[in-house]
Amino acid sequence: MTAPRTRSPAFGAIGAAGWAAFVLIGWTGLLVPSLIREVEHDFGQSDAGIGAFYLVYSIAYAGGSVLGGGLTERVGRRLVLVTALVSQGIGLLAQGIVPDWGVFMIAALPRGLGAGALDGGIQGLFLDAFAPAATGPLNGVHVAFSLGSLIAPVGIGALVATGVPWQALMLASAAVSLTTAVPFAAIGMPHGRHDRSAARAPVAIGLPLVAAGIAIAAYVASEVGLSSWLVRFLPTSLPVATGALTLFWLGLTAGRVVAARYGQRVDPVTLGVGASLVAAVALGLGVAAVAVGVGPSVGLSIALFTFAGFAFGPVYPTIMLIADRLYPGRAAAVTGLLAGIAVVGSVGYPP
Repeated sequence: MTAPRTRSPAFGAIGAAGWAAFVLIGWTGLLVPSLIREVEHDFGQSDAGIGAFYLVYSIAYAGGSVLGGGLTERVGRRLVLVTALVSQGIGLLAQGIVPDWGVFMIAALPRGLGAGALDGGIQGLFLDAFAPAATGPLNGVHVAFSLGSLIAPVGIGALVATGVPWQALMLASAAVSLTTAVPFAAIGMPHGRHDRSAARAPVAIGLPLVAAGIAIAAYVASEVGLSSWLVRFLPTSLPVATGALTLFWLGLTAGRVVAARYGQRVDPVTLGVGASLVAAVALGLGVAAVAVGVGPSVGLSIALFTFAGFAFGPVYPTIMLIADRLYPGRAAAVTGLLAGIAVVGSVGYPP
């Protein structure tokens, strides 16, 4: 039996720390995609090598999401979130200093484990801390993720163009990850543990949870697939390609801002399904426009990808909200499980 949810006395601190953590994982998630040309060159890798990196990172991310949710119910959120940030920082640090591709790949494991545990852990924290009115805060913290992903391509592209070594960006990101662990070690938050002496209802794998899992995996396949390969895929210059990726995340950020403000007025299932269908149409048309060739078709595809991002905005947090309502009091386990299933989408596309 789970203790009733209450608003944490450190409400503001939780919001600030959660936003910082989600900006960070949004930024770090696009480090390698934005640096893909430099990483391929320095390590002598092909697109297949980068695809293998994405695969290893995605598997670790999924494992961290599921494992983090289960551990939260046993040891509490504080230890899990602090450990996740430290693990991610260690992986980034290693990737910024190693000269060997094999070690670079191995370092994706602690990085992915930490990022996955942080992803599911922060969402579970917000669902618990801000219940019963979690729609706005949950969409809001995903705005933070979008902001990190938004500034990464253009920021990284500009820094590399001025001569900043890509390894320095890895090291700086590692320092931020380790520093962000400090507030999570200090602030008050819902602990997320369960009373082990009382009867515990299992998270049953029924049709609603299966449907939510399929939906979130399909969404992530589309979002991460586009984010990871757009810079490499567009037949244009690096500044334009990274700008296109920035516009996609700008649209996605705007969609989440709108959902955070007005999403509670719409039934979650209606919002999630409607937004997914609109995004699917825009994404398909954008891919078709790219296939036509260079010139105006590239501009059209960029506009369509931006609109797809806007429609994508509320999809992920809305699926999490629906699942939380299906399994009240099990936010840590449910968000961790779905965050792990979500990565199935990103594991499937690299090959």
